[in-house]
Amino acid sequence: MPPTDTAPDAPTPEASPEKADVALPHGATPGIRFEKVVKHFGDNVVLRELDFTVEPGERVTLIGPSGSGKTTILRLLMTLEKVNGGTIFVGDTPLSHMDRGGKLVPANEKHLHEMRKQIGMVFQQFNLFPNMNVLRNLIEGPVRVLGLSKDEAVERARGLLDMVGLADKIDAHPSQLSGGQQQRVAIARALAMQPKVLLLDEVTSALDPELVVGVQDLLRDIARESDLTLLCVTHEMHFARDISNRVLMFDKGQIVEEGPPEQIFGEPTEQRTKDFLQAVLAS
Repeated sequence: MPPTDTAPDAPTPEASPEKADVALPHGATPGIRFEKVVKHFGDNVVLRELDFTVEPGERVTLIGPSGSGKTTILRLLMTLEKVNGGTIFVGDTPLSHMDRGGKLVPANEKHLHEMRKQIGMVFQQFNLFPNMNVLRNLIEGPVRVLGLSKDEAVERARGLLDMVGLADKIDAHPSQLSGGQQQRVAIARALAMQPKVLLLDEVTSALDPELVVGVQDLLRDIARESDLTLLCVTHEMHFARDISNRVLMFDKGQIVEEGPPEQIFGEPTEQRTKDFLQAVLAS
């Protein structure tokens, strides 16, 4: 279970941190491609022969009602779920399959392990290790998965914590942090793995309203200063408008409409998009 916000003092609004001199991902960034992807849970078909592409370095946000398949897309990319049909590619390499004798077969664990190294995810509920302090949360993956030395991992962690404005919390445990601070640590932890693709799943929905802006500002800075391929699921429409190159409206496992944020939010063409935006923006 992820830790809950048990900081003893009431949280205060968090300003966007000063940006530190830390290396964000650049170069050789792969895109994402779904080809006729099907995902169902029993009789419930969540994705119906889904085709879509995120270009290398592009920032794409998925919007749509709950249950439309948005989070399932992220879970498939994280290999937390398996496809029932079709193929997912990261760059030119199949994620869900691998080549064997010129044929694509379901990927084995070794292939999935290598592909996961390219993909980072920031979850809605932080998912920090509650028994580890902030530093260990950041260095565990780089040391165990990427094979970095402890000194290299610590240096990278310190730079990232400085970037997210939490250098003074390096020895704290998650239970000693506010929700906004925990989410900043989760963002730093994802970046510590130096992913080429970053997935964001409703990253501010579990935060108190006064903490949302600081986390969103941090992610905007990261998006602008790196060439990460970014795929975001959010119900925060203003955030989607600001962070995205392109917005995809989902409903019932299919793309209803797509386009640049100014078109989707300013002049949507599909009635389903208009109805959804009216309901979300009015709430």
